[in-house]
Formats: sequence, C-alpha cells, structure tokens
Amino acid sequence: MSDFSAFANRLAKNHKHLSKWARRQGLDAWRVYDRDVPQFPFAVDVYGDQAHVAEYDTGWQMEDAEYDAWIAECLATVARVTGASHVALKTRRRQKGDKQYEKTGAAGEDFVVGEAGQQFWVNLDAYLDTGLFLDHRNTRRRVRDEAAGKRFLNLFAYTGSFTVYAAAGGAVSSETVDLSNTYQAWARRNFELNGLDLAKHQLVRADVFQYLDEARAAHKRFDLIVMDPPSFSNSKKMLEILDVQRDQRRLVDGAMALLAPGGVLYFSNNLRSFTLDPTLAEDYAVEDISAQSVPEDFRNKKIHQCWRIRHAG
Repeated sequence: MSDFSAFANRLAKNHKHLSKWARRQGLDAWRVYDRDVPQFPFAVDVYGDQAHVAEYDTGWQMEDAEYDAWIAECLATVARVTGASHVALKTRRRQKGDKQYEKTGAAGEDFVVGEAGQQFWVNLDAYLDTGLFLDHRNTRRRVRDEAAGKRFLNLFAYTGSFTVYAAAGGAVSSETVDLSNTYQAWARRNFELNGLDLAKHQLVRADVFQYLDEARAAHKRFDLIVMDPPSFSNSKKMLEILDVQRDQRRLVDGAMALLAPGGVLYFSNNLRSFTLDPTLAEDYAVEDISAQSVPEDFRNKKIHQCWRIRHAG
C-alpha cells in the first residue's frame, strides 16, 4: 500500500467540494472522507483548522515498521490536503461498556467550533469521541425547528448539543440527563458558551433507567424528547447493563410515558444490526426518518438509525 495517490486525490476532490458546502451551511466541523477508497479505511473529519482521523480495524496484518510508515504518510496526506495544523488519530474497534468515556492518555486541546449558529467545545485527542457527533447534525436542526415553547428532555445526553439546539429554538425549559460527570461538566461548558439560562436548562446526573422511573412517579411531562443511547454499556456507575436491542421497548415506553399529548420523541442509535421492535408501531405512531437524518457529507448512510415517535391518534 505504498501508492497514496488514490487517497490523496479523493480527499482533495471531496475537500474542494465540501469546504464550499460547509461554508454555506455555517459549519466549522464536517466529514471530508468516509472510507471512500477501501485501501484507506478512514473517516476524516475537519474541525476548524484541525482534522480528526478514525482508522477502522480491517484485520489487515502489517509489520510494525511498515504500519508506522504507512500511517505516518496517511496523516501527512490529510494535513497537506486539508491544511490542518494538527491531525488527531484514533483507531476504531468495537467498544463495550463506557469505553467512549475513557481518556486516551493524550491531553489534547479544547477549542470551539461553530455549527449553524451554535458553538461547541471539542477535543480531538483526549477521548475516543470528540464531544460533538457530526452525524446527528440534521436531527439537531429538527429539534431547533420544533422546540419553540416546548419542554425538552435529552436522554443519554453526552455533551448536551441537542439541548443547545433546543434552547436556541425557544424551548422554555429542559432536563439534560447523563451519568458521566465528565460529560455533564462538558455540557455545562457548552450551555455557558451558548448563553443558556441554567435555571431553566437543568443538568441531571442520573442512570437513565432510574431517571425514567423516578420522572414518571413525579408526573413529569415533556413536549419534545431526544434519546440516543449507546449500543451497549456495562458501566460500573449504572445499576443495570444496557443493551439497546434488548432494552429498546423499556426505553421507548419509559420515554413515551413522559411525553405530553402531541409531543415527539426522537429515538436513535448507531448499532448497525439494530432492528426496531415491530410492536412499537402497534402502540405508537412511528416514522423512520433515518434517510433524512444522516447529513450529506456522510457517505455511510447507515451510520445511525433514527425514528420520530408520537402517541397514536
């Protein structure tokens, strides 16, 4: 794999087209390359003047010295084509538990990127993920468009980006639920960055299963809910192991019990093998919006699935 021209050429072609598109959209962060050339199994994202490269595990075997030279040239190609001042590399393998919350060992730099009028803190080095899931950009915009006057609930909230969009759209209040202290603190910084009133937009550190039970007992009601659970988690902080395929009915029922009449639940996950329980469509009005929810800069249109769920009738 010593010929890097196919990778460089595709990267350059994509960058020329998508950089213009991103400027029109008001995006500092966007995907420029999505495993377009099979011999170069990367997802490359631009974040301002930096780049994030996720190498997907193919099972290929290379001697260490050969691999080191190959990856160094790949990263140099990304820097040269995109003009990035820094290129962060991650190796993507199947993650279990709370691996996405673990530090990589690198400190990295916290910096701000803009997205369609909102701003977010990101760090390309310190964690497996950067702080902003770019593939959910379209759904964030949906939430902003629908949030005016609504009570908003963000479950498995990560760094709170959906809440930032809901507040920008005029949500009157929100609760942002995540179990990680790290990401609750990150969400707070995002809220402050975007001028959210923390008296109206509350951060709740909780296990989502426990939260759903307690919120139902407290007769809480929300008009707009987003739930984007991990595929699997056996975090020691959680009371139970989460398996989104197995637990989807409990999660959706729990969220729908909090949803006011006329309200909307957006339910999403990125488990490739996930299939929605058909009985959900018997009890609720379920619309698969996956095709519209994946942004156009993502060549992989199966990066996540997303449903818009309402009470029947």
